[in-house]
Amino acid sequence: MTAIVARRRRSVERKPHGIPPRARLFRRRLLAWYRRHRRDLPWRGADDPYHVLVSEVMLQQTQVARVCEFYPRFLARYPTLEDLAAAPFDAVRESWDGLGYYARARNLHAAARHVARERGGVFPERPEELARLPGVGRYTAAAVASLAFGQDVATVDTNVARVLGRVFRLRGARGSARRTRRTWALAQALVPRRRSSDWNQALMDLGATVCTARAPRCRACPVAAVCGSRQPRRKGSTARTVP
Repeated sequence: MTAIVARRRRSVERKPHGIPPRARLFRRRLLAWYRRHRRDLPWRGADDPYHVLVSEVMLQQTQVARVCEFYPRFLARYPTLEDLAAAPFDAVRESWDGLGYYARARNLHAAARHVARERGGVFPERPEELARLPGVGRYTAAAVASLAFGQDVATVDTNVARVLGRVFRLRGARGSARRTRRTWALAQALVPRRRSSDWNQALMDLGATVCTARAPRCRACPVAAVCGSRQPRRKGSTARTVP
């Protein structure tokens, strides 16, 4: 029986029509909203894995507006993976001045050198392979796999976790291992085939601009009608989530 359940769960993750109607409506409305309201960011539309990696590393613990200033400047100095790999770290560290958290610059430099020297300049495409690069964690690996290579994988950052937690009323303490597993499983089940890049960025944009941590703009939310946090829970009911 356990094997049968596992196969069914894998099938749900693979098939877009395998999610409940409410989840399909959520996805359709969010993608329509994203087409009209997507943020104009310097790295949007980039499919060079090096450029995607640079943006994702810079965005770790740094405000988007700040990265918008530094990202073009950094790429002007190191336009290719090979340029960054060939540069001495002191020069890279100097280019990073003002962004803080300088371990990120060291890890980015080390990752560029690894890909250039050990892989002939060819980035791995799958998240589990990308996660083996220096300083690349689960989220960053998934982001590069999705945005640069179109892999059908979910990306879960703070914004995405907040959106999914509210819409689907996920249970468990925020930040707990159980809640994290549920969030990633839900996020993966929702990824539409061959549209992971738009989908992941739509979730991020909604969390960053509408479904914010404080004072969410629910009246402006395109998915308010299907949001579990806006619907009173009946006594004795339990939260339902996408498998």
